[in-house]
Amino acid sequence: VQLQASGGGLVQAGGSLRLSCTASGRIFSWLLVAWFRQAPGKEREFVARITSTGAGGIQYYTDSVLGRFTISRDNAKNTVYLQMNSLKSEDTAAYYCAAGGSGRLDRETDYGYWGQGTLVTVSS
Repeated sequence: VQLQASGGGLVQAGGSLRLSCTASGRIFSWLLVAWFRQAPGKEREFVARITSTGAGGIQYYTDSVLGRFTISRDNAKNTVYLQMNSLKSEDTAAYYCAAGGSGRLDRETDYGYWGQGTLVTVSS
């Protein structure tokens, strides 16, 4: 599975961005997909994940983005989205999508496939 993340950019605080993670392969609908982020000088942290369609497409979020970010999937387009609203300066980071997770599912080491990062910069 190859993942391609896109949609990052510069936005003012309070604004919105939508990130996309597009995957190759025909098994996309079976995959749990997650978003992580890594701010300068910090460890990569879990942001959100969505289960496979067969598992109900259930969404999970880290507390700091709950109510502001929404993860969704469009299996016809092999794409998972991260809609980010009410952005804050502390959301500034490189955002990565990941798939093929097992275990706790909130750690970088739980995932086998990664896309390249897309940079989100929120100006205050």
